[in-house]
Amino acid sequence: MEVKNSLNSLILLLSLCLVSALTAAQTTGEFKGKILEQSTKQPIIGASIRIDNTQLGASTDTNGVFIIRNIPTGTHSVTISSISFQTKNITEILITSNKTYYSEIELLEDASSLNEVTISAFKGEVNPLTPVSAYSYSREEIFRNPGAQGDIMRALSSLPGVVSSGSQFSAIAARGQGTQDNIYMVDDIPMFNLSHLEAEGFNSGFNDPNGGRFSIFAPRIIDNVQFQNGGFDAVNGRRSSSLLNLGVKEGNKETWSFSGQFDLLGATLIADGPISPKTSVFASGRYQNFAMLVNLLGVAPSTISFGDYILKTTTQLNAKNKLSVIAMYNPERTSKTRDDLEAGININDDNSGRNILWNHRDSKTVVGLNLRTLISSSSYLKNVLYYRASTVDNNFGRFNPSLDPEGVIIDPSYGTYEPNLRRIKNNQQEFGYRSIYTRRFDKLTLTAGIDAMVIGLDYERSLSRTDTVYTFRTRDIRTNPARYYQVLDPSLFNSAFDDRAFNGSGYLTASWRITDRFTLNPSLRYDYTGFTQQHTLSPRLSGSIALSDRHSLNFASGIYYQDAAYSDVAGQHAANKLKNERSIQSILGYKIQFSSDLKLVAEGWHKQFDDVVVQPNRSQSYLTNNGTGYAYGADISLTKRLSKNYYGQISYSYMESKRDDQDGLGEYNYIFNIPHTISLLGSYKPSNKWVFSGKFRYSTGRPTDRFIVHSNVLNDPSMMRYSQEITAVNGERLPDFISLDLRADYNVQRAWGTFSAFVDLVNVSNRFNINSEQFVPETGRISNIGLGIFPTFGVRVEL
Repeated sequence: MEVKNSLNSLILLLSLCLVSALTAAQTTGEFKGKILEQSTKQPIIGASIRIDNTQLGASTDTNGVFIIRNIPTGTHSVTISSISFQTKNITEILITSNKTYYSEIELLEDASSLNEVTISAFKGEVNPLTPVSAYSYSREEIFRNPGAQGDIMRALSSLPGVVSSGSQFSAIAARGQGTQDNIYMVDDIPMFNLSHLEAEGFNSGFNDPNGGRFSIFAPRIIDNVQFQNGGFDAVNGRRSSSLLNLGVKEGNKETWSFSGQFDLLGATLIADGPISPKTSVFASGRYQNFAMLVNLLGVAPSTISFGDYILKTTTQLNAKNKLSVIAMYNPERTSKTRDDLEAGININDDNSGRNILWNHRDSKTVVGLNLRTLISSSSYLKNVLYYRASTVDNNFGRFNPSLDPEGVIIDPSYGTYEPNLRRIKNNQQEFGYRSIYTRRFDKLTLTAGIDAMVIGLDYERSLSRTDTVYTFRTRDIRTNPARYYQVLDPSLFNSAFDDRAFNGSGYLTASWRITDRFTLNPSLRYDYTGFTQQHTLSPRLSGSIALSDRHSLNFASGIYYQDAAYSDVAGQHAANKLKNERSIQSILGYKIQFSSDLKLVAEGWHKQFDDVVVQPNRSQSYLTNNGTGYAYGADISLTKRLSKNYYGQISYSYMESKRDDQDGLGEYNYIFNIPHTISLLGSYKPSNKWVFSGKFRYSTGRPTDRFIVHSNVLNDPSMMRYSQEITAVNGERLPDFISLDLRADYNVQRAWGTFSAFVDLVNVSNRFNINSEQFVPETGRISNIGLGIFPTFGVRVEL
């Protein structure tokens, strides 16, 4: 009895100690950093850094370095100002007990010579190099974005002119173009794509325009985001729609921190800190497995998992040279085999593909070195050397298990299985080098650069036997017009390609401040594309006219070329050389900056497309550049940046996008032709513990094919099969898309670190009825694919 009492006392004592530790009084931390001039990367001397709503602050020394001590733990906003530079406000800096928060911050030059007292409250986001369609996100704004679950690609879907593929997908389509038309740059390295679970892993193997379902970046990995929805200068090319620049977080140079996030899908672990006086490291690992979620939602069994692993080191070699090294590895696997089948499953309710088996393996690898060298007080050079690779291996098959009359599997061990009917192998490698030189003169900033890359492509598309396709277009060629299906012939379907090519680019841009109110940005880009053996020139022009200290007119126009997709190039015979697609773009906008954190932007835009790649027959790999098209629209947005504990955005977009395959059938709606889109986003932080966010989205239903269904196409009652004849490409629309996402975060600061819990509800309105559909050959029905309300909840601990 005495032992038991002693044990109880010990347990009570340990519990009291734990409670005491968890509720210990908050202490203080430090904020240290370096302030740089954005255009030249030179340190700014004498810049003022102030912790808002406190008496704490500091000024930078001769190296641009500052330190503020004895800051109470918690989140703070900071204001940075310096003469001749735009004032900058940074929100949600997290100060942890007995640790140092470190950050390097860049300030833009203040081009205006207007009265400083009058305009100081309206500065902060005016970059003369990006006068149109430019947006930025902070890490905290990304993380708070409801429905995004910390995914940067999903967070972008609320921007004006951006069309997402609904709550299921993380890819974006910008202003009348597709998800594969965007430039993605990560630490100045061009990327193949940024998504996991491309839709091609779930159906026939042809590219799906919806893109991927999750980005390759875990929450809080991306430190800064710049997105330009068209009108970007000649430094970037080979894609024509939009430009997304992402910067991976640099390691803390002062103290170590560790954090972990755990939710239904898996876990993310992050380590961040110095490994020497000159070098810091940032490392992150994420593994996601959908087994628990699949069981919770009761959808058809399958294997879905992926991982994301990032290692980045940053070394200040000396006063003039800074070297960053980044390595990323992003594997994934999805499969549905006979082992996933269970008795009692109705294959007519299996929206992932009915009688389709698949085994999909994919991985992305990136290794890059980025060396920034200060040449003089007004110039710097950036050299980037990188290697990137992408491997895709898709195998598709069919199964016909024993079924009852209603389509319910009786015994999955009996039946006909064909696991390797079709295969798509798409392996890409690229060795690249970029050198970019920037120099600032009195009223002129020049940037010149070259890109060189060698691309290796190993592609194979194979069909093991003659197959049958039950979905076809009226104009598709059929040997027998009375036969309402297509025979898929291996000789027309199969292709193999294994070759290398050289791509080279050169570009020159200028930003010329003609007057205090007028800035002009001319630029010219040259590209050589090895696989298409094509030389192109792309002149571009943008500018801004300040009507007053608050109002400005902004414009951009230019020619943009888009390289033919590698998989399209690989599918052609040697005599069929595809060309790069061309678009001519124009943008005119008006902006009013009500305050430093509140602005209204209205823009109209137009695009003309030529040499668009089209597929005359969907059952063949043969492609042409016969397509043309156009798109136009207008966007208006009111944006309140994150400050004073709340932020939000209201936007409306009008868009029309048309294509013409020049096949005699006339123009049709492009798949991302969404005439009307409305987005409302808001976040409020009533205290240091709670954050509440909401996002509402409405858009016109996506175009879908008009079709008729033919029954018993095999003329055999014992093998009842239906087929779908597409009579008008995108001739109808799916129902309008309505989505409401809600998120709540709870944060507690303790002496040992930070504890956070969150719940993120995607599509609370439960209208998952727009972006995906599937034709079922056995029944002739169209089925929408969706999960309904998709909840994510978890916890995050930072030490």
